[in-house]
Amino acid sequence: MTHQIHIIGGGLAGSEAAWQLARAGVRVRLSEMRGVESTAAHQGDDFAELVCSNSFRSDDAERNAVGLLHAEMRALDSLIMAQAEIHKVPAGSALAVDRDGFSRGVTDALTAHPNIEVARERVDALPPPGGAPVIVATGPLTAARLAESIGAATGSDALAFFDAIAPIVHRDSIDMSIAWFQSRWNKGDGKDYINCPLDKEQYLAFHRGLIDGEKGEFKEWERDTPYFEGCMPIEVMAERGVETLRYGPMKPVGLDDPRTGRWPYAAVQLRQDNALGTLWNIVGFQTKLKHAEQVRLFRTIPGLENAEFARLGGLHRNTFINSPRLLDAQLRLKSAPHVRFAGQITGCEGYVESSAIGLIAARFAAAELAGRVLEPPPSTTAIGALLGHITGGADADSYQPMNVNFGLFPPLTERAKKADRKGMMTARARADLQQWIEATA
Repeated sequence: MTHQIHIIGGGLAGSEAAWQLARAGVRVRLSEMRGVESTAAHQGDDFAELVCSNSFRSDDAERNAVGLLHAEMRALDSLIMAQAEIHKVPAGSALAVDRDGFSRGVTDALTAHPNIEVARERVDALPPPGGAPVIVATGPLTAARLAESIGAATGSDALAFFDAIAPIVHRDSIDMSIAWFQSRWNKGDGKDYINCPLDKEQYLAFHRGLIDGEKGEFKEWERDTPYFEGCMPIEVMAERGVETLRYGPMKPVGLDDPRTGRWPYAAVQLRQDNALGTLWNIVGFQTKLKHAEQVRLFRTIPGLENAEFARLGGLHRNTFINSPRLLDAQLRLKSAPHVRFAGQITGCEGYVESSAIGLIAARFAAAELAGRVLEPPPSTTAIGALLGHITGGADADSYQPMNVNFGLFPPLTERAKKADRKGMMTARARADLQQWIEATA
């Protein structure tokens, strides 16, 4: 099959981009190096592997920006959202998935499509102009040689930050005589999380253990790399103050310990990680602690004294480009417009955000191949607001990875009570997206 567009990278963004293009009748070559060469963070070779959490975060499309982005992607025939729906597991008001089933479903859909040619290969350089246009969706773990090629093409050094991985526990090793099922404030079906309670003495001892625990060494090139605030290692949070964790991943509010009928002093939550319910990840417990130290310290948590770990936490360096400076409004590299970028390498943060930028990059590319210009979605929509931030709304001099949030949206033109604003913004977004879909059909 002679391809019309080349996608480099089979993560969330690349998978979504390939699907969108193939569904538009475009012949795609999808290059993925896993299967030939692995990365520091991936475990397998399937497309759209979820490296960190198994959660796509809130699915509330009425009052939450990421939930709104879910809804917009569903309206735009997103493969990622369709497979997330098929493979979802209980997670209260959040959308979480069986990570293996999800990735396998994405892989099966892509490999079965007649317009997609899958190539298991490492691409070491940006293709030159003159051939098929390119979408680079290599994500935060771009291979070194390709990263060097991108740097040469952009005339700018790649930025970098750390991303951390939370540990996963076998369900049958959790002591349910101490832990209990409950969602915070009984959201969802009220029993979507396992909760482990800590009293004040236990919490302070755990906090001290995080401070004193042996951490992995940074390589020389990692030493000055900043953390992304949305994926902060738990020991870094602990260093910010003794109460920080109690207002973060260990907050006890809305959780009633059935043994006391009261909120504990602090709580550790675990969320289902696979459809069988045999694996549960410790929410917010990304860490740089050495593996032996993780096992020792996490087994001091009440209910996890005999925990068996399917995966321990880790930390890896992510890279991204300075998109507001380097990309145009259609995600094309200004210095080489035959190249588009999509996903986390653009500086968006989060599974859904990465997928959304892959989706819109593909739609831009499909329109261009058809001799049309696709106008970007309105900035009042979640996908439009995120795109606008990446391609010029953010300050290029201080650009950092960003999740979608209502702060990226233009303010309401009418006065509204604070309690009503989010609902009004999501209603406006839905109406404006529908108009854009109809206008660009």
